[in-house]
Amino acid sequence: MRAITPAPTHSSAVQPSEDTPVVVIGAGPVGLAAAAELVQREIPVVVLESGDTVAAGVRSWSHVRLFSEWSQLIAPAARALLEPAGWTEPTPTAYPTGGEWADAYLQPLADALNRGDSDRVRTGHRVTAISRLGRDLLSDTGRDTQPFVVRGTTPEGTFRLRAAAIIDASGTITSPNPLGADGLPADGELELADHLTHAVPDTTDPATAQQHAGRHTAVVGAGHSAMTALIGLADLARSQPGTRITWVRRRGLSADSFGGGAADQLAGRGALGLAAARTIEDGLVEVVEGFRTTAVRRDTSSADRVALVAEDGRTVDDIDRVVVLTGFRPDLTLTSELRVDLDPSVQAPRALAPLIDPNVHSCGTVPPHGVAELAQPEPGLYTAGMKSYGRAPTFLALTGFEQVRSIVAAIAGDHESAARVELQLPETGVCGGTGLDDAALADLGAGDACGVPVAGGLPLATTGGCC
Repeated sequence: MRAITPAPTHSSAVQPSEDTPVVVIGAGPVGLAAAAELVQREIPVVVLESGDTVAAGVRSWSHVRLFSEWSQLIAPAARALLEPAGWTEPTPTAYPTGGEWADAYLQPLADALNRGDSDRVRTGHRVTAISRLGRDLLSDTGRDTQPFVVRGTTPEGTFRLRAAAIIDASGTITSPNPLGADGLPADGELELADHLTHAVPDTTDPATAQQHAGRHTAVVGAGHSAMTALIGLADLARSQPGTRITWVRRRGLSADSFGGGAADQLAGRGALGLAAARTIEDGLVEVVEGFRTTAVRRDTSSADRVALVAEDGRTVDDIDRVVVLTGFRPDLTLTSELRVDLDPSVQAPRALAPLIDPNVHSCGTVPPHGVAELAQPEPGLYTAGMKSYGRAPTFLALTGFEQVRSIVAAIAGDHESAARVELQLPETGVCGGTGLDDAALADLGAGDACGVPVAGGLPLATTGGCC
């Protein structure tokens, strides 16, 4: 247990009410956990989800099996809401897929939050901007006495909603990083987008498998999602002759590239790296190291194929599909009229950034943190979940649950509880320090959000948006 100093406060003068509730953006695992915390403290809350369903982001990778067990994927406040409703908790030691997580936990939690006449969780509500009522970014006078105004769209039109506080748990999955190594789309990337995907392919789906079977797929990226894709594609290659896989990495391959293995305190996460290493040992994956993509162009041998071009002039040719798994970034446009303080490189809250910055963060293990690290200069504005990590990788659901517990305690005025963090996160078993070269450090910033099915009796999956 660790005490955060200084003790956080909810400094907004606007108190939550039915007319000005706390607005949570995103009905994913962390957003719904925040809502459960608020309901438990009898604080009015509305959850706005842009997707047509609850947990739309999680459902977008429903075939992925998480590397956290069920026991690590259920928020305590959520359990307290679900159990009286007759909910049956899944086997604590099992590893769910994203779809199972959504169906067996997140949807029932949303239903519990909406029980009776409540309309707390609203799908199809896309938030487009947040501001202060009658105050633009420049205005000082009376700023903290004005409620937030949340603007957005629904299929029926636009909406405006006043809020006493904002918990932005909208995630990053809708903002993938581009193929270009400089953070911008590579030359030709937008024009040849039909050859690219930013999701781990579900090779158990016949239609998806057909896109890769007997063809050449380049996987670009070095994180958990890239390893997940390699494993699935390698399984396809074992049964489909002619299937080629090239792993395109911005940095070199080393013993630490596959994580902590048996030393990882999350067994599933360690198993993922070991299985990815086996795909190379078995000769199923060709590795191209130190390749920083600047362009994608049509291949000279076929108009139906593409080639990748690196800044040093090297090429990877004859590619049918490019799986771009170079991480995600936060959408910062929502808060352009609010006062936020973000680290200039990680794009996370400034107090949190040093704890998660892959350029300085040595062992991949983030210390517990809460409202003190997440609060913004704009009173009542908080970022939680994967979005709070900015461009940093590997976010655990447990981290998000503790974040929103601390934030909601502060909103409720329970500053002692808000300042107390009771969480021990599992270590990765890898310590890279800061002795990596510039290319290696730059590549460490790729966040992920996917995983793979069970293979060889081991749960193989990954995080990013979660888990």
